[in-house]
Amino acid sequence: MTLALNSAVTDITLPMTTAVIGESQPFKLSDHHGKTVVLYFYPKDNTPGCTSESIAFRESHDGFLAANAVIFGVSRDSLKSHDNFKHKIELPFELISDTEEQLCAQFDVIKQKMMYGKQVRGIERSTFIINAEGVLIQEWRKVRVANHIEDVLNFVKTLASD
Repeated sequence: MTLALNSAVTDITLPMTTAVIGESQPFKLSDHHGKTVVLYFYPKDNTPGCTSESIAFRESHDGFLAANAVIFGVSRDSLKSHDNFKHKIELPFELISDTEEQLCAQFDVIKQKMMYGKQVRGIERSTFIINAEGVLIQEWRKVRVANHIEDVLNFVKTLASD
């Protein structure tokens, strides 16, 4: 079931990277009340599109911080994979490991996709904005990386100016 816009997001606890490789901390949405949360779901660490998207979020990180927003990347990759990916491309934000697809299910991002002529089950690149009260207020599905982060940042900036 897809989480509808203007609905409260269920608080789920999942492992998340830290500044120190090999350490983790729990991600809980409720820990970020009072801030706008940007959750971007991506298929796989260290793949070209996912790397480009993550780098684009990295390059705009200061703009998100200035708009009172925090960014989290989410995929089904392990914490170890996330650690390596995060440090390799120097991400200033954390990555959430959703190996059991709990957050993926809540946001309905697991889809049947075609890859190299075969049907595969995977994450559909998507971005969601959760407001300071924990309510889903915007979503982008079937994301194409080009110009996407600018659209997300512009939306977040309108929230900061309200």
